[in-house]
Amino acid sequence: MGYESVIFDNDGVLLTLTDMDAHYVGARQAFEELGVVSPSTAHVEAMSIGVTVPELTDICTQYDIDPERLFRARDEALTAVQRALIRAGEKQPYADVSVLDRLDCPLGVVSSNQLDTVAFAFEHFNIGHYFDTVWAREPTVESLHRKKPQPYYIERAMEDLGVSDALFVGDNESDIEAAHRAGIDSAFIRRPHRTDTRLDVTPDHDVSGLEDVVQLASRRSGSD
Repeated sequence: MGYESVIFDNDGVLLTLTDMDAHYVGARQAFEELGVVSPSTAHVEAMSIGVTVPELTDICTQYDIDPERLFRARDEALTAVQRALIRAGEKQPYADVSVLDRLDCPLGVVSSNQLDTVAFAFEHFNIGHYFDTVWAREPTVESLHRKKPQPYYIERAMEDLGVSDALFVGDNESDIEAAHRAGIDSAFIRRPHRTDTRLDVTPDHDVSGLEDVVQLASRRSGSD
């Protein structure tokens, strides 16, 4: 089979997941920065991960604060929290990331995490050299309209790579949906936190690690 390129999600695929407590800390700090000293637990949870524009708009209306300001504060706080986890070794690359050396096609990353977080992690762990393009979210409300399952960032990455065919590797249903909306194949990677996950979407491939991805990407039609 083979692919012109491979594009990876980041968290849960290349790097271990960020602890949920860290998401809550970052969200609460964002509220505090804008003068909301006692936000409801439900609002902190809503702003911690998987934020939607309707949720953000409703919450900001209740506290009479600007959605752009709260979301930027939220993203900046989460970046700071994750940088601390990275420095402490509590968020790090999976052990098999080194097998990417064996891929000879262009590689990219598309993450729904903050661009500053991803850039810091790649520099800290010296893994940025594997990738020809990296796309992640800007600290703007507009980025919420563009994140997966929307194909926007995958399509931007493919433009950068100059390819029309790619394999997208992710650990969430939104990754599989985004790949299919972009018209490319998907691989669901079963890291330890996804071993028993049942999906409501059907990936083109189900893999246990990056070694499997290398084998998929390296296959060439007519090589049998």
